Amino acid sequence: MQYLHQGPSALVRSSLALVALGVMGLGGPLSGGESATLTHGAPQGTESIVLGMGCFWGAEKRMAALPGVIDVMSGYAGGDYPDPGYRQVIDSERRPGVRNHAEVVRVVFDPAQTSVEQILARFWENHDPTQGDRQGNDIGTNYRSAVYYGSETQHKAVLMSRDAYQKALSAAGQGAITTEIAPLKTFYPAEAYHQDYLAKNPNGYCGLGGTGVRFPGGMGDKAQAIQPLDPKGLSAQEQLIVFEAEHCPFCELFREQVLKDWSAKQPVAVSLSPRQPKGWTLEKPLWATPTIVLFREGKEVSRYTGYNGEKERFWKWLGFATLTEEQQRIAFQSGTERPFTGSLLDSHAEGTYVDPVSGAPLFRSGNKFNSGTGWPSFFDPIEGAVTLHEDSSLGMRRVEVRSASTGIHLGHVFDDGPPPTGKRYCINSQVLRFVPDK
Repeated sequence: MQYLHQGPSALVRSSLALVALGVMGLGGPLSGGESATLTHGAPQGTESIVLGMGCFWGAEKRMAALPGVIDVMSGYAGGDYPDPGYRQVIDSERRPGVRNHAEVVRVVFDPAQTSVEQILARFWENHDPTQGDRQGNDIGTNYRSAVYYGSETQHKAVLMSRDAYQKALSAAGQGAITTEIAPLKTFYPAEAYHQDYLAKNPNGYCGLGGTGVRFPGGMGDKAQAIQPLDPKGLSAQEQLIVFEAEHCPFCELFREQVLKDWSAKQPVAVSLSPRQPKGWTLEKPLWATPTIVLFREGKEVSRYTGYNGEKERFWKWLGFATLTEEQQRIAFQSGTERPFTGSLLDSHAEGTYVDPVSGAPLFRSGNKFNSGTGWPSFFDPIEGAVTLHEDSSLGMRRVEVRSASTGIHLGHVFDDGPPPTGKRYCINSQVLRFVPDK
C-alpha cells in the first residue's frame, strides 16, 4: 500500500455556502463592558473576548472545543452601523464608505480553568491572520481577522500574543499579521440558524484555515511549524495528497473507510500542513478537511472536499479524474465495449483482475474461461467483490454486475456458464486492470 503519513498539527476550517435567510436573531447586542466580564446568560466570574477568524461557523466549532471554554456564540462586531444581520453584512460589502462588521465569535471562558493568553494562542493558530480582508476562499472585510477586547488587561495580552506569534511566523518564512485589534464597542448575536451550525450541519468536512505554525510556548521558543510534504518522497508523475486537520472526525472516517485498505494505482500521502509540497501548485487555497487533491507533474488537476461516508461518491470523483473517456462511459453510464476488442479478452496469465479505480480484487485468472462471446468471461468472482442488480434496459431483463468497492458498472451475469457455478460473468475489459502474480 502506497500510503504516507505526516505528524500532528493544529489547523481549522473557515467557510461554507450561504444558507436560508430571515431567521430571528438571538437576544440583543452586548456592549464592551458586558463582554469583558459577562453576566448575560453565563455564570458569574467568567470572562469573554470577541474574535474574528473568517466564517464564524468554523470559528465557533473550533473555539468551543477548547478546555475551559463555557460558551461560544456567533455574531457581528467592528462595523459602524447598528443591528446588523447576515444579509445586511453581505450587502454592505458593496456599499462604499461603510465600515462593515466582521463575522466574529464571542468566547466565554472560565479563568479558573484557562486564561485569555491560552485562548489567544489557539486563536492565532486556528486561522491565517496574514490574509487581510479574507480567509481562505471567503473574500471581504466581513471575513477579516480581528480581536475586540473588553479590558486593558486583555488589550496587553492581545498585543503580546500578536508579537510572539509574529516572531513564530517570521521564523517559518510567513508574512505579516494583519489582524484588526480594537476595543469592543458592541457585539451583535447572529441569527439563530448560525449558532452551532456545523454541529447541526456537519456536511462531511472539518476545519482547515491555519498557517501550520504553532504558537510558541514562550517568547523565546523556536517556532514549531508543520512542514509541507517533501516532494522527494512523492510521485511527480501522479500523486494523491489527503490534506487533514487534527481532531477531524471526517478525516478519521476517510482513513478508516478508504485509506486503511488503499490499493488504488495512484500513490497517496497524508499532510497536516495546508501548504502544498515545495515547487508544487494548488489551484486555490484549501478551506476544509479532508481535501483530497490529485497532482500530475506537481500541478493540481482535481480535488475532492469533505467525506461523510459516501465511498461511491469519492470513487466516482477519482474515476472521472483518472479513467479514459471510454472507461468512464462504461463505468458510470453502463456502457459496453464492442465485442472482441477488449485488451484482456485473450489474456491467460496468472493473476488478479481488479477494479481500475479502487484496485480492489474482482476476479482470479483461474476462474476465467473462453466463452466465445467476445468479452472476458468468468464463472465466479472473488467472494464479496461484486454486487448484482436487476437491469431492464434496452428492452431486456438482465442481471447487472457492479464492483462492490466503487459501484462502477462491470457487465452482466448469465446462466450459461461452465461448472461448477453454471454462471458466465461477462465483463468489459475497459473496467478491469490486470495485476499479475509475483
